Amino acid sequence: MMPVATAVPAGVGAELDRLIATQEESHPGASGFRLVSDGPEGFAIRAMASRIAGRSIDVQTYIWNGDTTGLALASILLAAADRGVKVRLLVDDMDARAKNDGLAALDAHPDIEVRMFNPLPSRSGTMAFFIDFLGDAKRLNHRMHNKTWIVDNRIAVVGGRNLGDEYFGADTEVNFVDLDFAMVGPVVRDASASFDRYWNSEVVYPISVLSAENVSPEALEQLRGKLAVAMEEAKKSRYAEALRRDDAIARLVGGDWPMTWTSTYRFIADDPSKATRDPDPKNSHVLAAIVPLLRDAQKDMTIISPYFVPGKDGTANLARSAQAGKGIRILTNSLAANDVAMVYGAYEQYREKLLESGVQLWELKPLPGSKTTYSMFGSGGSSLHTKGLSVDEETLVVGSYNLDARSTELNTEQVVMVGSPELARQFMGIFDQQASGERSWKVTLSDGHTSWTDGMKTYDSAPEASAGRKFQAWLAGVLPIEAQL
Repeated sequence: MMPVATAVPAGVGAELDRLIATQEESHPGASGFRLVSDGPEGFAIRAMASRIAGRSIDVQTYIWNGDTTGLALASILLAAADRGVKVRLLVDDMDARAKNDGLAALDAHPDIEVRMFNPLPSRSGTMAFFIDFLGDAKRLNHRMHNKTWIVDNRIAVVGGRNLGDEYFGADTEVNFVDLDFAMVGPVVRDASASFDRYWNSEVVYPISVLSAENVSPEALEQLRGKLAVAMEEAKKSRYAEALRRDDAIARLVGGDWPMTWTSTYRFIADDPSKATRDPDPKNSHVLAAIVPLLRDAQKDMTIISPYFVPGKDGTANLARSAQAGKGIRILTNSLAANDVAMVYGAYEQYREKLLESGVQLWELKPLPGSKTTYSMFGSGGSSLHTKGLSVDEETLVVGSYNLDARSTELNTEQVVMVGSPELARQFMGIFDQQASGERSWKVTLSDGHTSWTDGMKTYDSAPEASAGRKFQAWLAGVLPIEAQL
């Protein structure tokens, strides 16, 4: 049994205390929020806050790539630990198992602790991976999808972004359309309390227990050398040059970083024990918060979900709302842009009923010039990764939660719900931009026939999707796999 560990409290002596405490004091009972839709800004906030951290950094993530931005963030965290900052890294093991040696090496630092969520028994090897899954699929099918970056208990970044080039606008082939909340104020302590619940959960294990032989001073020194080389290469990259030239980043560095303050907010996270339970919508704290919000909408709702599989009940509820005169707009991935063709196939089963009821649907086009790696169950990445919704132009929800069965029943998820007309309008502006004919197809239904149009060209089947992709989507409607998608 591991001793219970908790976040380092907010203090008064660190640079972030001096930058943020005065703002908190001038907004008693409120927290500050900033929508971060720009990938480079998402990277810069995490990097800059961590470079001036004085006490602690807590990171919770589903994916951490070993690419330019992923290695840069690892290097920044290691530098923070070298100056005495306490660093805790909580990573879902499904993707992290392939980076086991690097994470174990970080754990060798006296001020860095690494823990894995719902780990696989084996630490390497493709055959061992499949044996693990065959022997314990029910447990291992549950994953932690939460994403949180907390510095000094003063600032937190939460939302849809994993850690890697395609999430920060640094990939040369595919970059996700994504969204975070950057937050200051009491809501940061709510995020820390959630992190602590996961950190101390029975489904979380120290990597020092799982892979003791890889936690060594020698491994850490080898990693230092790798990170030093990676940082030198990163400084010469086109991405680094773009960051240096970015006006928004320059304003951020200069302190021109407006926040929207409100006392109406909730940080909502599933219980980590969800990973030990049989799949059941009742286990989703996030769904329990979203359903009444959508049900009680008076005028409209705007939804962005890259994986959108509303199910029978969700479809019926959305249809009733549309038939009652509420304006409902939904943006999801097209088949050509979706990295999981079978998710699109499951969504197709509900699309006609939604359109018949008056729900408006848009499907995002593939990003120009992208070379997305497609698969039946997902691999390379989709162009849309934003997960958010606004209701009545007053309430905004942003987080890791897709409107699908996997997010509801299998993965742990989290969202932040904020009452702010200003932020809701910003989100709707993001929707309008992404739903424009330049970036999306509007889906319509006429005489029982579905069409896709961008205002210039109309299609009578899923645009720009190969026959193989269409077959995979069709297969999803035949096989009983919707709960896994």
